[in-house]
Amino acid sequence: MSRRSLAWAASLALSTVFVLPPIHADDAPDANASVLVTLTQLKEGSLPHVIVGYGTVEPSAAGHKMIMAPVSAVVAEIDVRMGEEVPAGAPLIRLTPSPATAASYSQAKSALSVAERLVASTRKLVSGHLATAQQLADAEKSESDARSQLQALDAEGAGGLHVIRAPFRAIVTSLSTTSGAIVAEGAALLDLAAPENLVLNVGVVPAQAGDIRANDKATVQVIGASQSVATKVLLSGAVAEADTGLVPVQIALPPGRFLPGEMAQAAIITGEMRGYVVPHEAVLVNDSGRPYVVQAVNGVAHKVSVRVLDAHGDQDVIAGALNARAPLVLTGNHQLDDGMKVRLANTPPAGAAGK
Repeated sequence: MSRRSLAWAASLALSTVFVLPPIHADDAPDANASVLVTLTQLKEGSLPHVIVGYGTVEPSAAGHKMIMAPVSAVVAEIDVRMGEEVPAGAPLIRLTPSPATAASYSQAKSALSVAERLVASTRKLVSGHLATAQQLADAEKSESDARSQLQALDAEGAGGLHVIRAPFRAIVTSLSTTSGAIVAEGAALLDLAAPENLVLNVGVVPAQAGDIRANDKATVQVIGASQSVATKVLLSGAVAEADTGLVPVQIALPPGRFLPGEMAQAAIITGEMRGYVVPHEAVLVNDSGRPYVVQAVNGVAHKVSVRVLDAHGDQDVIAGALNARAPLVLTGNHQLDDGMKVRLANTPPAGAAGK
């Protein structure tokens, strides 16, 4: 660059004037700034320690029965439907013998007839001293066995139509067969649940399951319902289920209030947690993720780090280096920093002077 160019650039730089925006009084920090807040008194107390689990209403072990085919049979008729409630003694399902069962029944009748004739002939021989008493005893034993076998087949319905009836007032929770089907001996036909013996089986995480004991108080609420029912824990498991990773807990249910298969939640009370009980809105979280509250001491805000020990509903139990006499800031607390003044939107609670 020539000297003439350098001189022109220097002249231009000297002639440039930087204009800064004017400083207004409103832009200056205000040492008297304050925030409008509402206060509440800090109170010591306790909240119930609650563990929540979700599960399904099911029959208890005493209230569940699986009906199975007593012999190989043909399903002639099904008298009930899935979900139907039936009284004790009501017909559930009608079975007729399968060809194999009918053959077994005929063989049992024939065996009994042969055994009866053998006993009669052996007695005549014994009376003529042509057979021993032991031979007669053996023949009588064979007759008794044949009769028992035939009676057992009769009881199982092998001799004709067999009607299976409800052993108690029950709800049909499942049907495993259809009319006309040939079922093997021991095959599941249907499941029954006694409506007065229902329980709620819920799952809880293993870290919480250790706190739950039998007879702990609980409330149960069907999903979507507005009311809950007071009850208690029947059984707390000691092993996590492989498919869910949760520990099973069984909750008692009052008769007539729930239906098998309903989804419900259980709130189990395992004890109580003591500390300062505060509204949930009073607890804030700083940039580091640590909870804190704001107290008003002589009209000045003070942040206090706290530990949240437990929560229930819209209240928390907290602990920390709190001033027991200083009120707690509710609305407006998120706008406050240490040392800022507060203006009251409500009347401070009695005895909460904050000194």
